[in-house]
Amino acid sequence: MTYMIILAAAAVVCFWPQLVAEFAKLRASAKGIEPRYMLAAAMAAGCLVAVGLEHFGQDQQPMPPAPPAPLLFTLRGKFIGVTASQDAATLGALCDELANVLEYDAGQAEPRIKTGAAIEDLRLAAREARLRGVSLGARQPHARDAVKAYLDQVAGTSGGPLTAEQRMAWVSAFRDVGRAATDAAR
Repeated sequence: MTYMIILAAAAVVCFWPQLVAEFAKLRASAKGIEPRYMLAAAMAAGCLVAVGLEHFGQDQQPMPPAPPAPLLFTLRGKFIGVTASQDAATLGALCDELANVLEYDAGQAEPRIKTGAAIEDLRLAAREARLRGVSLGARQPHARDAVKAYLDQVAGTSGGPLTAEQRMAWVSAFRDVGRAATDAAR
């Protein structure tokens, strides 16, 4: 497209004297034509040029589709009852700490958490230590189901060995749940 514009500009510069002379002849011979007809002809010619340029550019590859929007996880309305705010704040703090522990462990020379099963064990141990055996999931079943579905979708369900990408997916998922729970506590 740019080359065509440069080529057209070069042709106009090169043949400018001839173009001016031809335009003067055309103007002299068109004394009986109304200006509105000349304007309409010029507009039609412009439309033809625009259509030609538009079809000329169709050989290019189309733009790839935009990537899907990231999932925005929320727990608003999932915590119910007199302990709802406290339960949401507790879950938020617990998930943030799990994310911090996984991130710290990844930076060690020899990480201790090497499998998805180890993440599950860590999660259970942290819950038991923090909540003294109380199950937030039993008190808040709507939140439990939403968190489970989100973690399964984003981080997966594999109990096997963790790759660096899978570990970061777990860290990100725990941070998202922590943020959503903290937002729900407000």
